[in-house]
Amino acid sequence: MASLNVGNLGEYLREQRRNAQLSLRQLADAAGVSNPYLSQIERGLRKPSAEVLQQVAKALRISAETLYVRAGILDAERDRDEVETRAVILADPTLTERQKLVLLQIYESFRKENGFEISGADALAEAGEARDDAETADRTADGGDADPREETAG
Repeated sequence: MASLNVGNLGEYLREQRRNAQLSLRQLADAAGVSNPYLSQIERGLRKPSAEVLQQVAKALRISAETLYVRAGILDAERDRDEVETRAVILADPTLTERQKLVLLQIYESFRKENGFEISGADALAEAGEARDDAETADRTADGGDADPREETAG
């Protein structure tokens, strides 16, 4: 196997886990991955998928994009502005989850129109996570009766 660009990722994850005062087992449980697998990621022996990175980021309450860059999924220089823009949108406490999703979709459509877009797998993973968060927020807000996908289909 070729040298993986995950040592930096593993060190960063370990640091974030310790800052969150979580044991390896606690983080693995919260992220829905096995304890040995997470240990291998932290030691730089495994390169996790974008989906696993999302789960870990969510459990640590940090940006998935930051983990993507550290794992080499996103190019730090080329995608820095996009990552920062997405992070600012996602961190804005004045927007609902639905508003964040819609704003990210509009932002992505403009980037595509101008010839810039993230890879399809990452875009789908991010859209899926944002959609799931928006649906959960909407169900909580309206008592679970409405299907938010009907409003945003298209």
